[in-house]
Amino acid sequence: MSIHFPKVGHKEPKAIGLMGGTFDPIHIGHLVTAEEARQQFNLDCVIFIPAGNPPHKNSSKLTDREHRYLMTLLAVANNPYFTLSRIELDKEEPSYTIDTVREFYQKFQGKAKIYFITGADAVLDIITWKDYRELLSMCSFIAATRPGYSLTKLKVLLGPAFSEIIPRIHLLEIPAMAISSTYLRRKVAAGKTIKYLTPASVEQYIYKNRLYHQE
Repeated sequence: MSIHFPKVGHKEPKAIGLMGGTFDPIHIGHLVTAEEARQQFNLDCVIFIPAGNPPHKNSSKLTDREHRYLMTLLAVANNPYFTLSRIELDKEEPSYTIDTVREFYQKFQGKAKIYFITGADAVLDIITWKDYRELLSMCSFIAATRPGYSLTKLKVLLGPAFSEIIPRIHLLEIPAMAISSTYLRRKVAAGKTIKYLTPASVEQYIYKNRLYHQE
């Protein structure tokens, strides 16, 4: 696995954040979440991982993976602590989180602490994820939430598994979590502006390549 780490120092990273998602398109909520996680958890870098063939979504409805990769590249280019990986994009088989985290864990031989950054709603389904116990043994989760999010819903849905899982879950309040990729796609399809909801470079890429106009 070849990863180009940000040039923010010459030491080996001690803590990294992995941020997975379809990024269809990437938006300001993703970037704010990644930067806030980096600062609060002292991450040496955040690696964005665009999904190739996510098992929980219909891949035929996703925008072409190269468009999603390039939009993510444009979005992270001006942050020296951000980088991205094609680890899932270059696979045809389903992109399971356990396989991705396992590769990073093996790369660092357990010497770098791994945080997987995702939304709190995704964590609600964690016991349905492939090999979730092994996943929890290799990484902790940073669950981005809207302000005021309660753990009650998580406790109810996880049931007896709550006490096993909660030590590996860290909530991170992000006001920009109200923004979603679906919202951006719908605005573009309706002919409305997405200015300030995504970096200007991504906005220009979307219009130049006429992405989402036919949704």
